[in-house]
Amino acid sequence: MSTETLLTVSDFSVVYDVDPPVEAVSGVTLELQRGEILGLAGESGCGKTTLAYGIQRLLKPPAIITSGHTIFHDESGEDIDLNTLNPAQMRAFRWDKVSMVFQGAMNSLNPVAKIGAQLDDVFETHRPEMSAAERRVEGERLLEIVGVGSERYRSYAHELSGGMRQRVMIAMAMALRPQLMIMDEPTTALDVLVQREILIQISELRKELGFSVIFITHDLPLLLEISDRIAVMKDGRIVELAPAEQIYRDAEHEYTRKLLGSFPSLTGDRGGFSYGTQTGGR
Repeated sequence: MSTETLLTVSDFSVVYDVDPPVEAVSGVTLELQRGEILGLAGESGCGKTTLAYGIQRLLKPPAIITSGHTIFHDESGEDIDLNTLNPAQMRAFRWDKVSMVFQGAMNSLNPVAKIGAQLDDVFETHRPEMSAAERRVEGERLLEIVGVGSERYRSYAHELSGGMRQRVMIAMAMALRPQLMIMDEPTTALDVLVQREILIQISELRKELGFSVIFITHDLPLLLEISDRIAVMKDGRIVELAPAEQIYRDAEHEYTRKLLGSFPSLTGDRGGFSYGTQTGGR
């Protein structure tokens, strides 16, 4: 993992303007390093997804960003303040610099369009200089990389398993070679064996291609297996941020310890999670 900073989030807050107002994210500050997998953990409703959407300015009313800055340190050397981008610039920035695998993504494929056509749309929109033949070659290459196989280029979503559909969504997120991929509960609803395969694949792709990952889930033991560092959120705030092994060995915040204790061990007594028993350790 590089020590070069890719993303800086400073004093970031989001309020849902309802009656009474709800502060969903409160004063979050964090840095993401280039090539790092940062786990974002916490129970449902703690603000994880709101933070991810806010970083990319995908929030819709009544959500309002009330404070903070998000600076993207591009590999070109340019520092991009996302707060200053207009809607057209922001649309160009998304998927090109930062992509996202949304919650429930495996059900997001168009059921009446072939997989290849949906990959083709990404390139046609963001890389208009590519020829049809080049788009086809790149689309098939992506399907091979994520383990779906190029023969599925002409398949429909209903012809794929849940795990394969999720891999297609990861391929789409990788299509423009972004520097950061945000993954919101990407393995939800998958059985544990498929989940493990996808997690291993994400880790391998990260090492091979060098992109950073913000991996969002309520499943803290899962994050212990794949993350370099983990940020634990509670009530819209980050209450602990540390290397994954330190979180497991010596969690400082009581809430973090409670999260760890809420998962049964696969070996030993029922007192809590045992590090390394889920997917073989980091």
